[in-house]
Amino acid sequence: MVGRIIDTEDDVAEGAAWLVAAEPRFAEALSLTGPWPLRRREDGFEALRDAILGQQVSTAAARSIRGKLVEAGFGAAPALAEASEDDLRACGLSRQKVRYLQALARSGVDFPALRHLPDAQVIETLLPLPGIGRWTVEMYLMFALGRADVFAVDDLALAEAARMLFGLPERPKPRAFGTLSAPWSPWRAVAARGLWAYYAAMKDREGVAP
Repeated sequence: MVGRIIDTEDDVAEGAAWLVAAEPRFAEALSLTGPWPLRRREDGFEALRDAILGQQVSTAAARSIRGKLVEAGFGAAPALAEASEDDLRACGLSRQKVRYLQALARSGVDFPALRHLPDAQVIETLLPLPGIGRWTVEMYLMFALGRADVFAVDDLALAEAARMLFGLPERPKPRAFGTLSAPWSPWRAVAARGLWAYYAAMKDREGVAP
């Protein structure tokens, strides 16, 4: 079963209202940030490509590399699959990310079919690909497929936002973060949007690519 899909700003607002009623500290975040962003994008190869580009680098760095890739003509899967390592490295990619992106470009993943699979099956399909960890799949589920009840317990910006908002002594570790976020179901992906927005407001920088 796929479950609720976030398609519009109204969907985000519905989730935010539910979260505020369930956890008053989300009201504090909402009052500071204003309405939380939709952050939807078209699904498919490019969305997963950009999630890989965002791994372990700043959002600004990821945007810069993406721009260079597209400008050089390597944005789409066929061109990226056939590009030389030197050409891709010239766009700012590490040797490791060249391998990851070319493996994805050559994988033959049926992206339209993923729209109809439950979250767990999407994870099972994508996780075996080189360079695709759980965080990357969770970004794809949230932003490209619009799944409403996905959360990324390994995301450092989310953990830092939770530390600040909930007055925690330190960033929650993944297991503890899973426990903390469990009551936010079935709107955990909206809670993530709220925490990222709170992080951006408090730190004056984005914690996830807009």
